[in-house]
Amino acid sequence: MNETELVALCRKGHEAGFTGLYKKYARTTYNSICRIVSHTAEAEDILQESFYHAFKDIHRLQQVHSFGAWVKRIALNRSITHLRKRSISFSDADLVGIPDEAHYDEEEDRLMDRKVEEIRQAIDRLPTGYKTILSLYVFEEMRHEEIASLLGISHSTARTQYHRAKKKVIQSLEKNTLL
Repeated sequence: MNETELVALCRKGHEAGFTGLYKKYARTTYNSICRIVSHTAEAEDILQESFYHAFKDIHRLQQVHSFGAWVKRIALNRSITHLRKRSISFSDADLVGIPDEAHYDEEEDRLMDRKVEEIRQAIDRLPTGYKTILSLYVFEEMRHEEIASLLGISHSTARTQYHRAKKKVIQSLEKNTLL
C-alpha cells in the first residue's frame, strides 16, 4: 500500500494503516531523533510519543502523501523540547573559544572526508547544543533559518554554532590523525 492509502486506513481507525506507516517511517524517524538525543531509551520514548501524536492528530494532516515528513518534524520538535527540559541552552555562542569560519580551507575539507565512524564519534563528543545544530543542518538538511526558528535563537547564532561545531569536529579529526 502507498502512503495515501495507509493514511486513509488510519483515518478510518484500521490497525493496518497505523502499522504500515509505523513500519515505513519508524527507522528513519528514530535515526533523526538519535542524532539529537544520544540516549537510546530517551530516543525510543520520543519516537513512540511522536507517532502517538501523529496518529492522534492524523485528521489534521493536510497533504496525505507527506506523513513521513510530518512525523519527522513532530519528532524533531519533541527532541528539541526534551533537550530544553534538560536545560540545554542553544544560545551560548561563546561556549567554546573557536573563531567563526572566515574563509574556505581545503585542508579542512580533506579532513571532513574521513571515515564515517570517526566523524560520527567526533559529532557525538560535541556539546549537546552544537551537536543538535550540526545534526539538523547536515543530516536533516534544515536551513539555518529553520534551525533558528525551531530552537528559538537568532539566525546568526544558529550559523555561528554550526560553524563552531564543524570546527570542533575538524579539530577532533586532526587530533586523531596525530595520535
